[in-house]
Amino acid sequence: MTFWDHLDVLRSTLIRMALAVVVFGIVAFVMKDELFGVVLAPRSSDFVTYRLLGVDAFSLHLMNTGLTEQFMIHMRTALYAGLLVASPYVLYELFRFVSPALYQNERRYAVWIVGAAYVMFLVGTLVNYFVVFPLTVRFLGTYQVSPDVANMLTLQSYVDTLLGMSLVMGVVFELPVVSGLLGRMGLITSTMMSDYRRHAIVAIVAVAAIITPTTDAFTLFVVALPIYLLYEVSIQIVRCTRKK
Repeated sequence: MTFWDHLDVLRSTLIRMALAVVVFGIVAFVMKDELFGVVLAPRSSDFVTYRLLGVDAFSLHLMNTGLTEQFMIHMRTALYAGLLVASPYVLYELFRFVSPALYQNERRYAVWIVGAAYVMFLVGTLVNYFVVFPLTVRFLGTYQVSPDVANMLTLQSYVDTLLGMSLVMGVVFELPVVSGLLGRMGLITSTMMSDYRRHAIVAIVAVAAIITPTTDAFTLFVVALPIYLLYEVSIQIVRCTRKK
C-alpha cells in the first residue's frame, strides 16, 4: 500500500470510531434518567459505599447557575459515557489498523499490554466511583466553617470533579503496566524499586493528598493504600519480567 492508501484506511478507521462514540453517546443522552442516576448517586447517603460504612444520613443539593449549563453538562456527560462504552471497539479498530505492521510476537505483546492497560484503567475508574469520590464529596460537600455559612454546590463543579478524579485514578492504576514495560526494557529492576520503597511511600501519600484534597486521615489512607498495593504488585511484575 502507498502512503495515501494508508491515509485512506486511517480515515475510515477514525470515522468508524467516531460513529461508534456518537451512537453510544446519543443512546446515553436519551437515557438521561439512568445516566444521571448513576452520576448523582454518590451525593446522598443511599449510595452503597455509605451504607457499607454506616455513614449518617445526608443529601447534597446541587444547583444550576447558567442558562445553558444543564444542557451542556448533559451533552458532555453523555459523550463521555459513549466514549467509555465504545472504548473496546475503539481499541479494536486502532489495533486492527496498527497490527499489520507488527511481527507475530510484537502483536501478541501488544494485545496483552493494551488489554492490561484498559482493564487497569477501568479498575481505577471504579475505585474512584465507589471509594475515592464518595468519601471526598461527602467530606467537602458537608464541611462548614460555621453553621451560618451554607454550602451551595453547582452541578458543573460536581460533574467536573467526578470526571477529573476518574481520569486521574485511571491513570494512576496504570502503574503496574508501565512498570512492566520499563522492566522489560531494562530501565528498572525489582531491587531498585524495593530499595526506593520508602521514597515511593512518600510520593504515594503526596499523590493521594492531591487526589483527595481533604484533611480526613481516613480518606487519605483509603486512597493511598490501593496505590501502595499497586506499587508492591509492580515490584513482583518487574521481577517476573526480568526473569523471563
